Amino acid sequence: MVKGKGCLSALDGTHINVIVSTEDKPRFLSRKGQISTNTLAACDRNLQLVYALPGWEGSAGNSRVLRDAVTRVNELKVPKGEVEGVLTPFRGVRYHLKEWASGTDAPQNAIELFNMRHTKARNVIERAFAVLKMRWGILRSASFYPIKMQIRLIMACFLLHNFIRREMAIDPIKSEIDGADLGVLLNGDNGPADKTL
Repeated sequence: MVKGKGCLSALDGTHINVIVSTEDKPRFLSRKGQISTNTLAACDRNLQLVYALPGWEGSAGNSRVLRDAVTRVNELKVPKGEVEGVLTPFRGVRYHLKEWASGTDAPQNAIELFNMRHTKARNVIERAFAVLKMRWGILRSASFYPIKMQIRLIMACFLLHNFIRREMAIDPIKSEIDGADLGVLLNGDNGPADKTL
């Protein structure tokens, strides 16, 4: 769960497989060799999406997508508060949740403690992506619609997800994935090391 004074949401990108024309395939080819769109999203602690930007080519890096998100007309707004901006983890310091599993050493300093808390907070957006992909089969495999329609379908799935999260007291998909390995659910996604914003 996202915790901390002033922490409003978790932000990350995910790849959603798409089908594009032969001439567009090189642009949509992700570093994992799949034809996909890189989708940036932010969610609150209740797994509701507060921002989504689908449509970037799979070859686009997350920093490029984020840079675009904050410069658009309907830009990603980072609220002003005690701390402005996006908090990122310290590089070269333990980060992955498995590194903090029971039986391992506790954080040794303030930087490791920050990274441990950051990865726990960031786990919220990974869970949101897992719920989305479990709920909507069209997000798990490419469809044969034109690419513009595929992008609209992604956004429609996101909007319907928010409606379900808001209206259902108990979300059966979320209940199903609680306790499951998110990396497996997200098609082999390795977490924070794979995505740096």
